Amino acid sequence: MNRPRALALRDGLVVALLLGLAASISLAEASLAALAAWLVWAVRARAYCPSWPLFAPLAAFAIWSVLAALLSPAPVDSLRIMRMLLPLATLWIVLGVLDDASAARRFAAGLLWAVAAVAVVAIVQVVTCTPDRYDANPALPPVVRMVLGKCRRAHAFFSIYMTLAGVLTVVLTAELAPLFVAGRRRAGAAAAWLTGALALALTLVRGAWLGLAAGVLVSLAGVRRRVLAAACVVTLAAAVLALPSVRERAETFGDAADATARERLAMIDGGLAMLRQRPIIGVGPGQVKQLYPIYAPPEALRRHTSHLHNTPLQIAVERGLVGLALWLWIFVAFFVRAARVLRRVPAQAAADRALVVGALAAVTAFLVAGLFEYNFGDTEVLLAILSVMALPFVVERGLAGRAA
Repeated sequence: MNRPRALALRDGLVVALLLGLAASISLAEASLAALAAWLVWAVRARAYCPSWPLFAPLAAFAIWSVLAALLSPAPVDSLRIMRMLLPLATLWIVLGVLDDASAARRFAAGLLWAVAAVAVVAIVQVVTCTPDRYDANPALPPVVRMVLGKCRRAHAFFSIYMTLAGVLTVVLTAELAPLFVAGRRRAGAAAAWLTGALALALTLVRGAWLGLAAGVLVSLAGVRRRVLAAACVVTLAAAVLALPSVRERAETFGDAADATARERLAMIDGGLAMLRQRPIIGVGPGQVKQLYPIYAPPEALRRHTSHLHNTPLQIAVERGLVGLALWLWIFVAFFVRAARVLRRVPAQAAADRALVVGALAAVTAFLVAGLFEYNFGDTEVLLAILSVMALPFVVERGLAGRAA
């Protein structure tokens, strides 16, 4: 394969990946597999020299996960879900196929436009929702039924609103800081961002809203036009809260009588009980579904669940406190290295700085939202955050090249 054709193939696969991240897990995974094969070709052709940021924490977490599966009460069952470790390579694949910071900015912008298009579907889904469409006709094709059914909360092409909320949270926080870079044509990007924000509001996922708020704070700290950015965010929040369904959902924050909040607390109690039984190695990946009925407290209304709606707790229960420490190491290492990259980016390179700030904000939002949902176990959301985490390392590679 000659170089121009190889690059054209790579660029086409990157576009497919963007569409997959926004709407289809199957397309995203197929695109990543093809891009990984492309990188193998590029290495053999000496067209690319791979780099492996965060290799130590990611590898340690993966190895410990396999060990926890092997030592679990049901090792065969636990090992079956070890395929969820494969998406961890997304960071290195995305890093490998983006040539420079300019390509990274186009990737992030393309992701925003892709999720904005999906957000339009989600908005139409809710706005046109009627009682007879709560459960779509079983006779309809699966894709049509997925889009038309369960329309009370926006979910677009995903099976559940929490996945759409997770993906939107990652992308919106990643692209907020770049919106306020001087000299950019911001009108179109701002419209795309606002469309995504409206769709996120219509998911009615409160944990994602809190994640977005945390990401916004990080973004505001990293942009120069803080007053303008803050004013825009406050105005948007006020406008969204004018929607009756959103306002009613927001009013349940801190409500001790809220059924969802009570169920989350019951899951925490059950999770802590499981953790006390096997604090070091955990019960094994995937075993919460089998054990929760035994450990669920009496007040739990939901006696069966596959996860505990809390990422750190889920990691600790499945992989023990050692697994939790290794999982935290991944993100601590990211923050330390991305912050180091940010300090090295020249002040005049505002677009590159915004890209790094956006990644830091997105990871913050992901972690905060993960306190209310097991988003690390949601493959679509995991692929999105790992893709965004690759962007500061693309900038870092450019800095190293200029220094050399």
